[in-house]
Amino acid sequence: MKRINLNLAVQMMNNRPNVKEYSSEYQEQVVELILQIQQQEYNIPISKEDQPDLFKIEEFYQTGNGNFWVAIYDEKVVGTISLLDIGNHHVALRKMFVRKEYRGAIYKTASLLLETALNWAKTRDVHAVYLGTTPQFLAAHRFYEKNGFISIPPTELPKNFPILQVDKKFYKYDLNT
Repeated sequence: MKRINLNLAVQMMNNRPNVKEYSSEYQEQVVELILQIQQQEYNIPISKEDQPDLFKIEEFYQTGNGNFWVAIYDEKVVGTISLLDIGNHHVALRKMFVRKEYRGAIYKTASLLLETALNWAKTRDVHAVYLGTTPQFLAAHRFYEKNGFISIPPTELPKNFPILQVDKKFYKYDLNT
């Protein structure tokens, strides 16, 4: 019995995406994934031209205390997450997207991405992670709250936090606790 359970656990672990730091070879897949989720799944009227950061990820995200990661499954990008350095030992969590088929308990893609980003931030003397999201991302709200993010009013955001037009709900994760 234990051997079967162990084999099942190993199989499930091998069935998880691999999270790695972004490199330019993934740029086209990252843009396609993010636009598909924004436009088709959530009907947000946003274009790739509205998001120039997607075409200069290394310069925009991978500097200072910032970074960008991709979740890879079968050589496909199935998820993204980034931390944008906004100064004063603070970062903004941005571009967290997971392909619909890879959400939930089977693949744990979102959890793997968030865990990678938060663990990385802890090694970089980051004190807090802030994020903004849209009201319609209810599952995302539950996910962030389940993972220790606290809902905050916009007045509690650092002055350097980049508020996007679609962001109406804000969260903070304190790394000092």
